[in-house]
Amino acid sequence: MGRHCQLVMGPAGSGKSTYCATMMTHCQAAGRKVHLVNLDPAAERFEYEPTIDIRELITLEDVMGELDYGPNGGLIYCLEFLLNNIDWLEEEIGSYDEDYLIIDCPGQIELYTHFSIMRRLCEALGRWNMSICGVYCLESQFIEDKNKYFSGVLSAMSTMVNLEISHINVMTKMDLVVGDYGNISKEDQDNEALDEKTKKKRQRKNDLRAERIMVEREMERYLEPDPLLMAEEAGAEESTPSAWTMKFQALNQAIVQLISDYSMVSFIPLNITDEESVEYVLSSVDHAMQYGEDLEPKEPDDKVDYEY
Repeated sequence: MGRHCQLVMGPAGSGKSTYCATMMTHCQAAGRKVHLVNLDPAAERFEYEPTIDIRELITLEDVMGELDYGPNGGLIYCLEFLLNNIDWLEEEIGSYDEDYLIIDCPGQIELYTHFSIMRRLCEALGRWNMSICGVYCLESQFIEDKNKYFSGVLSAMSTMVNLEISHINVMTKMDLVVGDYGNISKEDQDNEALDEKTKKKRQRKNDLRAERIMVEREMERYLEPDPLLMAEEAGAEESTPSAWTMKFQALNQAIVQLISDYSMVSFIPLNITDEESVEYVLSSVDHAMQYGEDLEPKEPDDKVDYEY
């Protein structure tokens, strides 16, 4: 069996560490030998203690103190230092020939979109016969601002193009968005014996349900990015376009055309409170990097004597 790893990426605060912890729990429950690899030199705490930790090689705090770098420059220096000492990582990973690795990466977008650091790391992992699947996390709160959402879509696309590995995009923190849509209880249907105050309360509750149903339908346009969302945003801001708006109209059209033409980016929703949602994301990752296709049957470690 070959070696497999998830490369978990995304902006700061997008839920990467929570994603890693959720996958660790799920994989262990399924009987997989899974290990957490931390490549964030600024990380402070984990739900699961990393098996391999870049902080044993270099920390952001040391770089900022000794070289007087800022946090962004220090983070780039740490990752470049890792690449210059890639033998350390190869030695650490070397003992896990048949295990499943989940690699928690830093939240600095430039590492994936502007620099070649992560691409070189992926090339090194490939030389070590590892099957890699990139997992780009984008939190659901991005949909509150359509411009911010499309910047996330473009960063995901840029990461896919730059790294050239098997890749999926995950919309995290869906437990903050989804709800119990359209489920009307028996007591909600029977309002005859209710006083006016309770009726108003029930009405507000039903109105919220209706809003949630609309949110669920609208979410489909974000999971499969609809370029028209950007046009709607531009049209909603001003009924009569100003000179400032017209100046950037061509840029907006180019962005919309880029997203539409390539049609590379789509998101898998992840609700960490829903076991089926977690399993679906994991199966999507496994399918992307063909995990399990080379599995061989194993004999049990201990033979059990049965009494008849």
